[in-house]
Amino acid sequence: MLSIPDERLPKEGGQSAMRRCQGGGLRDTRVQWQEEEERVKETHIDGQRRRAQREKRTDWNHRRMGKKIKKEVEPPPKDVFDPLMIESKKAATVVLMLNSPEEEILAKACEAIYKFALKGEENKTTLLELGAVEPLTKLLTHEDKIVRRNATMIFGILASNNDVKKLLRELDVMNSVIAQLAPEEEVVIHEFASLCLANMSAEYTSKVQIFEHGGLEPLIRLLSSPDPDVKKNSMECIYNLVQDFQCRAKLQELNAIPPILDLLKSEYPVIQLLALKTLGVITNDKESRIMLRDNQGLDHLIKILETKELNDLHIEALAVIANCLEDMDTVVQIQQTGGLKKLLSFAENSTIPDIQKNAAKAITKAAYDPENRKLFHEQEVEKCLVALLGSENDGTKIAASQAISAMCENSGSKDFFNNQGIPQLIQLLKSDNEEVWEAAALALAHLTTCNPANANAAAEADGIDPLINVLSSKRDGAIANAATVLTNMAMQEPLRLNIQNHDIMHAIISPLRSANTVVQSKAALAVTATACDVEARTELRNSGGLEPLVELLRSKNDEVRKHASWAVMVCAGDELTANELCRLGALDILEEVNVSGTRKNKFSEAAYNKLLNNNLSLKYSQTGYLSSSNIINDGFYDYGRINPGTKLLPLKELCLQEPSDLRAVLLINSKSYVSPPSSMEDKSDVGYGRSISSSSSLRRSSKEKNNAGFGSPIEDKSEPASGRNTVLSKSATKEKGWRKSKGKKEEEKVKEEEEVMAVPKFVGEGSSEKEWCPPSDPDFSMYVYEVTKSILPITNIKEQIEDLAKYVAEKMGGKIPKEKLPDFSWELHISELKFQLKSNVIPIGHVKKGIFYHRALLFKALADRIGIGCSLVRGEYGRAWNEVMLQNDSRKGVIGGLPAPEMYVIDLMFHPGGLMKLRSREADLYRFL
Repeated sequence: MLSIPDERLPKEGGQSAMRRCQGGGLRDTRVQWQEEEERVKETHIDGQRRRAQREKRTDWNHRRMGKKIKKEVEPPPKDVFDPLMIESKKAATVVLMLNSPEEEILAKACEAIYKFALKGEENKTTLLELGAVEPLTKLLTHEDKIVRRNATMIFGILASNNDVKKLLRELDVMNSVIAQLAPEEEVVIHEFASLCLANMSAEYTSKVQIFEHGGLEPLIRLLSSPDPDVKKNSMECIYNLVQDFQCRAKLQELNAIPPILDLLKSEYPVIQLLALKTLGVITNDKESRIMLRDNQGLDHLIKILETKELNDLHIEALAVIANCLEDMDTVVQIQQTGGLKKLLSFAENSTIPDIQKNAAKAITKAAYDPENRKLFHEQEVEKCLVALLGSENDGTKIAASQAISAMCENSGSKDFFNNQGIPQLIQLLKSDNEEVWEAAALALAHLTTCNPANANAAAEADGIDPLINVLSSKRDGAIANAATVLTNMAMQEPLRLNIQNHDIMHAIISPLRSANTVVQSKAALAVTATACDVEARTELRNSGGLEPLVELLRSKNDEVRKHASWAVMVCAGDELTANELCRLGALDILEEVNVSGTRKNKFSEAAYNKLLNNNLSLKYSQTGYLSSSNIINDGFYDYGRINPGTKLLPLKELCLQEPSDLRAVLLINSKSYVSPPSSMEDKSDVGYGRSISSSSSLRRSSKEKNNAGFGSPIEDKSEPASGRNTVLSKSATKEKGWRKSKGKKEEEKVKEEEEVMAVPKFVGEGSSEKEWCPPSDPDFSMYVYEVTKSILPITNIKEQIEDLAKYVAEKMGGKIPKEKLPDFSWELHISELKFQLKSNVIPIGHVKKGIFYHRALLFKALADRIGIGCSLVRGEYGRAWNEVMLQNDSRKGVIGGLPAPEMYVIDLMFHPGGLMKLRSREADLYRFL
């Protein structure tokens, strides 16, 4: 019921008399009325006089008895409304009263609205729709305390509604609410103002407003309020605020740790829990951890853990301790007071999964410090962690696995987990929870890194199969960690063979196609470790794994690009895989990468060179250099120099072109597509499918001869070990061997099969359809036969070189005096050959009049057939030459170690067989125009 003033109407008697007076017009009547009025007045005056005398006597009696006199309220003036009591049953009516100027109405209207809002969320929405919020905000600064208090109470309730919060942010009332936290305000105002802020602080924008308006300081002060509701609301608001770094820093300046620690002693669990949660957030900062330690906060936390009645607080207390254990001083302090043993015992013996999980997390955080790891190892924390791996709770298993990962940085801990830990982690890989897979695989990755014993232990625990299964996980972290473990295990050949038997090459394709760069990087690294064998590379190629690997070369991520380049370099170890990589564009991509100063790396350069070593035609055209390890085989062609980025046309396309004025393409091909002459058939294996084997035996024979003491040829140019063409020459395969686990005979058999398969585009035998074959070269086949018969048996390497040089010069037009070189009409001869063959491609054996580059190529091709190590270098203006390494004959018979061999240039033109020291004047005259 609200008292509302209203107007009073004039008395009815007065109106009637006035009408009678105005309407009668008779004197007698007026006289009678005047006389009657005189009597009424006299009676009224006598009554007033008697009443005044009575009051005077009563007042005198009261004063005599010492009693306080209550004065009678004087009647209101005629222009003031008397109070009116009304009853409103509509919220809309009361909302309208919020605009009244009267304090009593405002106070009662706020009280009614407060009770209405308490009844539920729907009522809060109704008040918002009725427009109650805006006038209420003005009442927060009202002069009347009751009005201000009631308005604050309303906002404490309304602020839990999201729409109200949004409107309050727009109205910018934060400063008015914070002002209600002043010390002089009532406790009730503190309670509901802090409740309003607690509700508002759940939103980021409101957090900023509270912080910017200085709300943190009064909230911290209210933590010491005698009212528990004020403490709870203030603590909740502070907890929301400290999620932001700026607020945490300000909290340290305001020295908030002591009052928060005092709340741990509260009799209300909700207040204790909020205090612990807040400490859990702010102790992420080192300064706060130091303040906590200096204020004996660890003692409070340990006491909470030791009190069984407070087991509902143990989880949050452990979270705070976990943060504090990141500091070595804290760990030492806990260890000295016996708290560390209590913590480990508590973690191992607790039956509450979340407590075990948080204990393991505490160990994980602390174990990132090397001194802490050492201390934990002394306390045998490994036993506790292994026990936690057997928990039925997945969260505990994950936390324990992460703790093991952190402890692996300690070598002693790594050794401990060899027998106790690795088998349990392998079992976790069979869990239904992929998050458990990720954590277990991470622990295994750390355990097996640079630790062959642990890698063996993982294999002995039957870990290969579950690890490969994890590669199909939906979690990128699990895939990356599993790939790392398999890479670590594959460093040992027996384990690598075992992994290959589990179909690793097929399983790794999906990770290679992943969109996650970490997964891509780890998968490429796994290919690098497992594709070391021809069989593995063949399986990868047949499974379609080369295509995603080549795509990774385009990655913008440096680590992915590096590991992909490394994997390509390994896969290019055999010719078939190298050719497939080139077909997929790996060579072009690597060339583009290596041109870039920011994208190239040592692995991309090595991969590019490795691919070039399996495509010697392209290598010679691009670089103008073939080392002694680059063995020229059938199908090699010299197109001439091409610029970087220019694509080299395939041999078939060049052969099908019409003759032109372009430089002739020189072809090396000793294969015969018809039966060889009977004289050769009886004495040699020269011919299709046999020339390679012959050259292999020749190089092997030469190798034995060199090892017998006749200086061995050594390549001069810096050629990476990975760049050796071990596929094109069986000799290199037989010298090194691909895999120690296979016998030599089986190895040679596999290699021969590869070499026959390596030239499918040149050979048509065995195919249902007739395939294109390059032009045959019976003359070159005869050259190979002749040098094999006459020069190979020579035991002195220098004599071999001289005789081969004379043989090449003889087949190319003989010795040419320098002064007659311009008259040597080799161009006409080459043009005639083009016309005869109707092609720009000329087999080298057809050339009977050749100069520098013709002779140098023929010398290199024949030298490779009989095992003479030499390089082929292209110069300018048609120049080319061969370089060989020889021991200095002048040192023969000298006691002591042999000097380093020297590089010589072979004269094939002016004095065939002559050897000129590299960079000597005569060698320079031969090499340069």
